[in-house]
Amino acid sequence: MRTVQIRTYSVRKGRLDEWVRAWRTLVVPLRREFGFEIHGSWVDRERDAHIWVISYEGGQSFAEANAAYWASPQREQLGLDPTEFLVGEEVRTVEQVL
Repeated sequence: MRTVQIRTYSVRKGRLDEWVRAWRTLVVPLRREFGFEIHGSWVDRERDAHIWVISYEGGQSFAEANAAYWASPQREQLGLDPTEFLVGEEVRTVEQVL
């Protein structure tokens, strides 16, 4: 069963473009390597927010696949600490109805 999340990140003022660039070039390829699918990504400049949709459908649960991603040597090698950019996060697990 596919699990889908809508993630909204509150980004430090003045760092939105830098965050999105790092996320797009570092995080997205590695997430895909771990079997995640990225369905889209948007910025809300008025609120310094980055919104994206991610899903996973595989042999593990979303939580297990996510834990494996974060614990991986590849993730550590990215050298990207989200806390340098992000001041808040909202994650919603959603079900498709259309």
